[in-house]
Amino acid sequence: MSENSTGPSTATKLVAEALGTFLLVFGSIGTALFASDFGTGANGTSLGVGFVGVALAFGLTLLAGIYTWGPISGGHFNPAVTVGLAAAGRFPWREAPGYIVAQVAGGALGTTLIVLIGLFGPTGWLSTAQDGGFASNGFGAQSPGGYGLGAAIIAEVLFTAIFLFVILGVTHAKRGTAGFAGLAIGLTLTAIHLASIPIDNTSVNPARSIATAIYGGGDALAQLWVFLLFPLVGGLLAGYVHRALFEPGGIAPAAAEARVK
Repeated sequence: MSENSTGPSTATKLVAEALGTFLLVFGSIGTALFASDFGTGANGTSLGVGFVGVALAFGLTLLAGIYTWGPISGGHFNPAVTVGLAAAGRFPWREAPGYIVAQVAGGALGTTLIVLIGLFGPTGWLSTAQDGGFASNGFGAQSPGGYGLGAAIIAEVLFTAIFLFVILGVTHAKRGTAGFAGLAIGLTLTAIHLASIPIDNTSVNPARSIATAIYGGGDALAQLWVFLLFPLVGGLLAGYVHRALFEPGGIAPAAAEARVK
């Protein structure tokens, strides 16, 4: 695709992807670590937001990122979304590596700033968070609900594919719901987390998984491959299936490139 002189530059798009992924990771993982199990009030009830609050944090931060930076970069903020859109013919493959690098960098910045906040937190907070995996994804002993490797693989492929099908549907040039696309996408991510946090702490986003595993310790790093590989598989699967079923004749290269200008 030739550079569109009236549109954002490649550098601007990459900055937008990094900022959007930063917002997603910082807001959602910050909620998981700071607020999910905050403590108890005077009557003994929990003051934390729990699974529901964490799920909403993922959906709301993605929603905000899409409406803020989506007009600039397309609002992927997730390597699985980038490869899924490319597989569907909605995004040029040659731009995917740059987007993925920007997303990983933005996510890592998000968890790094959480660590910096934690350094000035209550005594032992940071070490406790890291010993607990730092909200990393995991299976077996690292799964919130004790689910095994097979469950994590199925969940990541299935939920990522569902996520991509929604994205591809609501952003379709002719059949999409333009103004409400961000809302539908954000709510879908919330629903995915509500269903799958107990299974493996929900990835569906390799950049999010890398960002937490960096500080999550050896177990998180050892299991990271699952949360890199299988969300990408789910994204690719959804992209190719959507293209075969819902884009008669496929998307002509020129039309596909025009949509992302």
